[in-house]
Amino acid sequence: MSGTIHSTRDRPRVTRTGQAFGWRIVGLVAAVLIGGLAIAWIDASTWTRVQELERDFGTVKTERFYHAMHVRAALAQLNDTLLRFQVKGQPADLQSFRADSQELKRWITVRKQEVPVGNERELFDQLEAAYQGYLRGSSTLEQRPGLVFAKQRFEEAAEKLRQNSAPVLALSDQLMQTQRQGFGAFLKESQRTLDSLRRLIKLSLGAMIVLGVSLVVLMYRGMITPLQLRLSESQAAMERQEKLAALGGLAAGVAHEIRNPLTAIKFRLFSLGKSLPASESEAEDLTVISAEINRLERIVRDILQFARPSEPEMVNVPAGRILDEVRELLRAHLEKAAIELKIETNDEVWLHADTQQIKQVMINLIQNAAESIGRGGTITLRIVSENASLDRSPEPVAVVEVSDTGKGIPPEVQKRLFDPFFTTKEGGTGLGLPIAARIVEKHGGDLRYQTEINRGTTFRLVLPRVVNHEI
Repeated sequence: MSGTIHSTRDRPRVTRTGQAFGWRIVGLVAAVLIGGLAIAWIDASTWTRVQELERDFGTVKTERFYHAMHVRAALAQLNDTLLRFQVKGQPADLQSFRADSQELKRWITVRKQEVPVGNERELFDQLEAAYQGYLRGSSTLEQRPGLVFAKQRFEEAAEKLRQNSAPVLALSDQLMQTQRQGFGAFLKESQRTLDSLRRLIKLSLGAMIVLGVSLVVLMYRGMITPLQLRLSESQAAMERQEKLAALGGLAAGVAHEIRNPLTAIKFRLFSLGKSLPASESEAEDLTVISAEINRLERIVRDILQFARPSEPEMVNVPAGRILDEVRELLRAHLEKAAIELKIETNDEVWLHADTQQIKQVMINLIQNAAESIGRGGTITLRIVSENASLDRSPEPVAVVEVSDTGKGIPPEVQKRLFDPFFTTKEGGTGLGLPIAARIVEKHGGDLRYQTEINRGTTFRLVLPRVVNHEI
């Protein structure tokens, strides 16, 4: 039978609530782990990118993209110094040329080791060889000829230096072009790296925001909402128990005061019946009065049982035996209404219960089922062994089911089904189900039901099960 399972404990079933709460906690932990791993991956990728960018900028700090310009400027300074020596003949100019030329030679050697293997390294090798040729070709200008006209000496030296410098300057231009292309590629790669970092940072921020919002939602829905629901349900249950306690105390007092006059009225009616002459009208009146007094006594008895329930006398008993005894008690009554009573027993399921009280509950539920059917239907008694939560943690329970093929319970009646003195039966007291629920709770169990209109109702007595029984 489909539909919602309702309980007498004024709250959803603890089993389902606990399972849902547990799954919410698992979901919360999984979300935190997944979000943390995602953020860690993003941070690791960002850190790797930053290190790559630092290495690239470290290359820029070596000024390797300005090597060709340095060679051209240094070579021009060497030529000027050597020309000045040729014109003026100052030894200081010659010493300066020799020192600067060796410094440039060492500079080229060091810079060649800094550039990566490839076109730039090959150009530096060629540049180093061309500079050696420049030094060899310029060595002749370190000597001044005898009396030569200054203008002629200057023109000859300038032409000689121009020829010696041409290979070096040509290679410097090639190096400059290669380095300019490399610098452009570096800028593009740096821009791509920065764009990638920007995307990763945005993704990381988005992931953190999503994770934060998810945590808040999951915590609210998975922890705060169930706690609020439990709190409100507990408060409602406490309020209901307080009202029932107050109502029970008042009802017990009223019932006790009514029972004594009823006993006296019943005794006087019996005496009056003995003393009056026998006539049909008087006998009918006495019968009606006696029946009504009996009904009042039944109401008083139910009120007292509800207000002051007796403590159960617990024994270990097979659940199937209780069902068999109830069937024998009600078989004749049900057969008159053409109602079939089926039993699906399990001899291995034992209860620790008060046999008479559980039988009282079963009789009440079966009579209600028969009234719902009316005539020509089926009532099934079934015993199921399972694990369920009666308080907080799952435990072995025995479920005794009473299923009928009746009309079902309307929604407006379900809201007040276990309210004392609420009844839809003519002449009913409205205490049958409240007393049954009270008995089941005294046994540490729970009375639940599931119903569908025009398809029937199933009541379930969920009771602690005896695992290792002793007769």
